[in-house]
Amino acid sequence: MAIEFKQATLDNGLTIVAEVDRSAHTAACGFFVKTGARDETRELMGVSHFLEHMMFKGTARRSADDVNREFDEIGARYNAYTTAEMTTFYAQVLPERLEQATDLLGDMLRPALREEDFATEKNVILEEIAMYMDQPFWVLYERVTEERFGDHPLGYRILGTNESINALTAEQMRGYFQARYSADNTTVSLAGDLDFDRAVDQIAALCGSWERTNASRDEATPPAHAKTFSAEDARVHRCYQLMLAPAPSAQDERRYAASMLAMALGDSDNSRMYWGLVDPGLADEASVSYDPHDHAGNYLVYASCDPERADEVWAVVEDELASVVANVTADDLERIRNKAATGATIAGERPGGRMQRLGRLWTYLREYRSLEEELATINAVTLDDIRAVYEAFPMNPRAFGRVIPAGDLAPA
Repeated sequence: MAIEFKQATLDNGLTIVAEVDRSAHTAACGFFVKTGARDETRELMGVSHFLEHMMFKGTARRSADDVNREFDEIGARYNAYTTAEMTTFYAQVLPERLEQATDLLGDMLRPALREEDFATEKNVILEEIAMYMDQPFWVLYERVTEERFGDHPLGYRILGTNESINALTAEQMRGYFQARYSADNTTVSLAGDLDFDRAVDQIAALCGSWERTNASRDEATPPAHAKTFSAEDARVHRCYQLMLAPAPSAQDERRYAASMLAMALGDSDNSRMYWGLVDPGLADEASVSYDPHDHAGNYLVYASCDPERADEVWAVVEDELASVVANVTADDLERIRNKAATGATIAGERPGGRMQRLGRLWTYLREYRSLEEELATINAVTLDDIRAVYEAFPMNPRAFGRVIPAGDLAPA
């Protein structure tokens, strides 16, 4: 039986989308809330991620122990994540357990938000911030992101800062929850062996009383800032270099060409950065990636190496960025297209992957595109498309940062 797309919208604005595959052996459900660091104020930085944690601390119907125990009892693979623009809660189960998983997820999204749980979880968030502070890449990435976006919320840290989390109150979190976790700002994505009409009836009974708040987001493309800095860190022994530059947005059809350009430059193997830096031993890591956002996007260029070779390594990076369009061949593009198509297909082989893809696609675009249509678009990208996206987004203006061991600081 072919996969069938289904969509319904409740009276309160909550949208339900599904890829029904009655031949699948599993089913998946995800609640996608269009909220993240981009929707916070500087005062509330980190509240979206903090709130994600609080969803697991219990509801009016369930304690925190109940939530985790019931997921385990139905054999669910479940989790949640927060990005700059989205917070997602999901579970993958056997088809006969989908209704229980959906009930759990829907109940979780109306959390108790008790003061005592808030105080306890605040310490967990602060420990998580401390953990990431021990990872040079993330420290550098957050700093460069702040420089790239300036005062725009896309430059905010998803985890927040020690200062913002310590100052945050439970009452502020409740206000943010009421404004952003509304019916019309949420998409429920389903995939696998399921009865769609039955699922809609269940979700309507579970979520039909949720309020509509007309939550919105400033979708204007943020300005790009050019900034260069160098910093010393006594805890590191390598040099870490990272650059961000504007790229096509999640709504821009050129995102496919942008992704393939990034793959040609800096995929994990058989890319220009790999052969120019990693294979000859100039750098231990070198990569280029494409990160689309809501009406914005980034190219991320990264390398780590011996501090004494920092300038040499970045000179190679600059050469590759400048020459990639002239040097990429039809054979290169064919290889990249095949790899992109394989990655998309593998991700879509199971209902869990289809649920994620469908939920993100609907949250960003409010439209459906089948995996087959996605593969056709990938395979249609040409060398001219790659040249055109490079001309439109020529890796400038740049925000660039370098971190090296204390005592080794050199001009970036």
